[in-house]
Amino acid sequence: MLSKSAFFAICFALAPGFSYAACSRANLTRCLDSVCAINISTNPAARCQYCGTSNAGTPTNTAIKSVSVGASTKFVISDKDLKSAPSEPGQRYVWATQQCIQRVAGCDADDVSDTYDKLIEQSCTAAGVNTQMASLTSKIGKTKSKDNCSGTISNCVQSVNHCHSDFSLCMDDTEFAKHFSVCATESVGCDEYTTEIRNDLLANRDIIISNKSASTEEIAKSYQDIRQSSINAMKQICDNNAGREYCIKSVCNQFMPNKCSAESEIEKSTAENLCKFYDTACATLK
Repeated sequence: MLSKSAFFAICFALAPGFSYAACSRANLTRCLDSVCAINISTNPAARCQYCGTSNAGTPTNTAIKSVSVGASTKFVISDKDLKSAPSEPGQRYVWATQQCIQRVAGCDADDVSDTYDKLIEQSCTAAGVNTQMASLTSKIGKTKSKDNCSGTISNCVQSVNHCHSDFSLCMDDTEFAKHFSVCATESVGCDEYTTEIRNDLLANRDIIISNKSASTEEIAKSYQDIRQSSINAMKQICDNNAGREYCIKSVCNQFMPNKCSAESEIEKSTAENLCKFYDTACATLK
């Protein structure tokens, strides 16, 4: 018996046309980026804001598109079609998935998750860091010397040699204190500000960790919505054997010399046998 994942892959490969082409992850990413990565070159948080979580804030400069699509726009969602895209991130991701698996032959919802989930998560990390760093800069911008000290210490603390930009190596207060102490010691002439900078960085760390957790939960929910949407779509294909009939028609039109005409019973029988997998697959959804 076919698994649901196998069934999804078979059905999406046949819609809108009957094809055995392997999924092109590069073309799938181009398609998804045209919906979820608008202005990505100037806004690293774009994927998170458009197709991740509303907690990442509202996308800026929405009238400009900066997505690299290569030499062809075959797989890119047009500006006209984008007008129909939902604005809520979770719903927009579902919409983008449905659009792109129709455009890129051989791809299904699992390919979307495998290809794009990490990109959204990386963007959500950027969204948390960029937003909170902007807030931190505003808080500590009282004097130029304070700015210089804060920038130097913050860059040191959030470098790859210490806490990392998302504080992933300093979630424990003891670890944070160890790395902060090293960076503060290296910043000569900043003793007057170190306590305040330390408190700001701790607050910034806690907010980023909280946002990251919230983003993960919201992204997980959006994936659940995608799966449910896929199941609903499969049920529609199974209603009244619509998918099986479409499969037979596609096989006849694309692979049979006589298009399964009335005089070609063997062709019609062959097409029906090739499409019998729909009967087994649809039975798993009942």
